[in-house]
Amino acid sequence: MAEIKKTSSLGVLAIAGVGPYQEKPGEEYMSEGQLAHFRKILEAWRRQLREEVDRTVTHMKDEAANFADPADRASQEEEFSLELRTRDRERKLIKKIEKTLQIIEDGDYGFCESCGVEIGIRRLEARPTAELCIDCKTLAEIREKQMAG
Repeated sequence: MAEIKKTSSLGVLAIAGVGPYQEKPGEEYMSEGQLAHFRKILEAWRRQLREEVDRTVTHMKDEAANFADPADRASQEEEFSLELRTRDRERKLIKKIEKTLQIIEDGDYGFCESCGVEIGIRRLEARPTAELCIDCKTLAEIREKQMAG
């Protein structure tokens, strides 16, 4: 069965080969150094996801077989289905990463889309594609639960 990887927040930093950002005394929020740090993280994460997509295509081509036994065929189809669902989630994440890279270029990165406050370096390292501060995200999740219930 194909291996499904989960990327933890430290994993994103590790993928980029960087440690947590060390702020300099008096450094302004979202300075050039900080933006470069997040750009590097996002680009490395996007590259890693694209490599996974390429590996999946290769794996599916190499492993595709026309099994005579219906159980073997069903097992392979289920494996491919799981892999494709994972890749679809990753494709959506790549789009979100690309949107975030554009937000960096536009000069709006690191600020909550809802209230405009700083999202924070550590939250962005945990979730580089975060668009909301923790308070607005919490409120959004509460509203979402109320709508679902």
